[in-house]
Amino acid sequence: MSQGWNASDIPDQSGRTAVVTGANSGIGLITARELARHGARVLLACRDESRGKEAASRIRAAVTGADVDFVPLDLADLDSVRACAAEHTPDRIDLLINNAGVMALPYGKTADGFERQFGINHLGHFALTGLLLPKLLGTPGARVVSVSSGMHALSDIDMGDLNSERNYRRWIAYGRSKTANLLFVHELARRLSADGCQVVAAAAHPGYAATNLQTAGVRMENRKAADLVFRLGNRLVAQPASSGALPILYAATAPGVRPDSFTGPKLLGWRGAPAPSWRAGWTLNDVASERLWVASEQLTGVTYPVLTA
Repeated sequence: MSQGWNASDIPDQSGRTAVVTGANSGIGLITARELARHGARVLLACRDESRGKEAASRIRAAVTGADVDFVPLDLADLDSVRACAAEHTPDRIDLLINNAGVMALPYGKTADGFERQFGINHLGHFALTGLLLPKLLGTPGARVVSVSSGMHALSDIDMGDLNSERNYRRWIAYGRSKTANLLFVHELARRLSADGCQVVAAAAHPGYAATNLQTAGVRMENRKAADLVFRLGNRLVAQPASSGALPILYAATAPGVRPDSFTGPKLLGWRGAPAPSWRAGWTLNDVASERLWVASEQLTGVTYPVLTA
């Protein structure tokens, strides 16, 4: 892996189509912009239409000839996920980047009754990937990249309380949702390999990148002191969102990316160029990944019929 890999090292993406969830801001926006800069057609899958279309306009202004479009996707509503997959995506998809997410929100539920962080960060993307998988399988060189976090180390998942109904702690719930992302990638990669499929499933994380993810939850509750702390951290400690996007772009485009790999910033998983990242051993547990997979199929009603267990 190149020590100083950056966005200029992205291979030519001409003729490829990418779907990036949560592409209206932060690392999702930058990821979409850089893919478009290197020739990809990029679909910005976002919940808010006005913000999604504004993001598309910003990319077009920054990248001459950029081929970008907004598609509606609300990961907190499985009906929206199904509609996005069925009605708003083309037959060919080369790259799916499961980027959208929420962090440390006060307790709440999705439209389908799931705890929000688990429902949005994991179940929504599990359903979307399953619904788009036939298109990915039909595209040579396709990849699925799921954005996790070093904060997955806060907690393993609790199979007896996936929706955190017994004891909700916002940061533990966030960590569990990010562990779920890694278990999903592990199981997807295992099943793809068992079926001889060439789609690469990989994971990445941005380290500590300055985005609005950190402040969204505290602002919902008007926690002004916490908001100030996070804003100061973003200004003084975090790396810019453009750097945070690099591990995702590496996992999505660099030659030789291994299935079930986990890419993050080089310096202690905090900042710097893309490099292999540490992950908790429980995210490589075959039994746990299969149990979560089965539970996720039951909860979402989305099955992966083309893959064997």
